[in-house]
Amino acid sequence: MQEHIASVFDRDLEAIQAMLMKMGGLVESAILNGAEALERRDLEMAEAVRNGDKAIDALEEQVNEEATRVIALRAPTAGDLRTVMTVIKISANLERCGDYAKNMAKRTTVLADVPPVGSASVTIRKLAREVQMMLKDALDSYIQRDAALAMEVIERDEDVDQLYNALFRELLTHMMEDPRNITPCMHLHFIAKNCERMGDHVTNIAEQVVYLVTGQLPDENRPKHDETPYMTEEG
Repeated sequence: MQEHIASVFDRDLEAIQAMLMKMGGLVESAILNGAEALERRDLEMAEAVRNGDKAIDALEEQVNEEATRVIALRAPTAGDLRTVMTVIKISANLERCGDYAKNMAKRTTVLADVPPVGSASVTIRKLAREVQMMLKDALDSYIQRDAALAMEVIERDEDVDQLYNALFRELLTHMMEDPRNITPCMHLHFIAKNCERMGDHVTNIAEQVVYLVTGQLPDENRPKHDETPYMTEEG
């Protein structure tokens, strides 16, 4: 009887994890496509990113519903319960990343008719690519139960912070050189900040993996290297 219950739980968990990985794939695409739409001034691609957020939200809701059902019906304990709770927390962080990618796309529609400001769009695409690679590795670390890979992802958030800080300083320079750059640079800053915040959420995912595998969260005193005033857009 116990073996039957365990096998049913495993099947339920596999189904939930499949939804989680699908959600992760959609978020990865949204991050990359949001940055590419900005660089290319591609309004159609930006609109697709905005519309695609509905699918990400729907998957998060589905993951939460199924995870809640598993807890209610299977009453998992110890490690199994920790796994289900980790899935719920990962899906929440993925949903926030999807929101930030959508916000990037919203700003792109405003910037479409404005001349590029220096190499900001190229840097943002590089920033987004770094976040997307972090997310891929964080999800891989979950599937593989690889705490070392998860810790690697956590450490790489510093690279994202440094890229963001460098871009922030570049945007300030452009605004001081020409007041006409102020409005587009503010939009670009919000986009860059959205990328930096996605990096934080990916780091949260990696931290949950470390907790799942080891039973302990990483050091909460990990230094942050965001040197700019806190400005972001929730959505």
